[in-house]
Amino acid sequence: MSSSVVVTGGGRGVGRAIVERLLAQDDGPVVVMERDRATLDWAGDQITGGRLVPVIGDAADERIAARAVEAAGTLRGWVNNAAVFPTGWLHEMPAREAGALIARNVEPVVTGCRAAIGAFLAAGTGGSIVNISSHQAQRPVRGAFAYATAKAAIEGLTRALAVDYGPQGVRVNALALGSISTDRSDAHVAALDPAAREAFDREIRLLQPLGRMGRTDEVAEAAAFLLSAHASFINGAILPVDGGRSAVGRDPEEL
Repeated sequence: MSSSVVVTGGGRGVGRAIVERLLAQDDGPVVVMERDRATLDWAGDQITGGRLVPVIGDAADERIAARAVEAAGTLRGWVNNAAVFPTGWLHEMPAREAGALIARNVEPVVTGCRAAIGAFLAAGTGGSIVNISSHQAQRPVRGAFAYATAKAAIEGLTRALAVDYGPQGVRVNALALGSISTDRSDAHVAALDPAAREAFDREIRLLQPLGRMGRTDEVAEAAAFLLSAHASFINGAILPVDGGRSAVGRDPEEL
């Protein structure tokens, strides 16, 4: 019997690359949770053929997550990818607003983990959860406290759930991404003037020892590995997919 994987935010960017990688495995349907069905226009043939099953709605909504579980049938994996990138400064907003900004990235992951774990326990089969985190969980950039805080919380949640549910065969891991080239980042870079573009490229070379942005397909390969039986003894891990960004120490004398 074929089994399914649920991917939240699977319509574009990293999420889409993960979905396409899973579809290429031909192991079973991929259920994609997205807020906007138009983001799945690229997948028309896959939807018609039943290989991709769209579930439209907010990934933080437990009712939508329950629909995804139902659509998945036999669930083997869940990827919590849906995220937003709120910016702002704590001193400029009420504490309640700051907490809400953090929650925008934490709640979909909590909801997804709860839905997946419930399905795994009910089936008695175990399964794999992959949470998408960021280098900012450990090394925030200025003006993004809510995003960095949320990603740090997601990494803590990953470890805690790995400990809680490992005895039931549930593996929970995370990918901590560096700067990855997506349509959004490509548009940003394309809009820069030549001097700013050169400064951006130089900063990437300094930050990521491989000297370039990561590719979405490279993230997808890592996610597919963690979902697979090849990673059967990996649990509670935070795997950097960052070209060495988490290892490098910036040298002020480097030119």
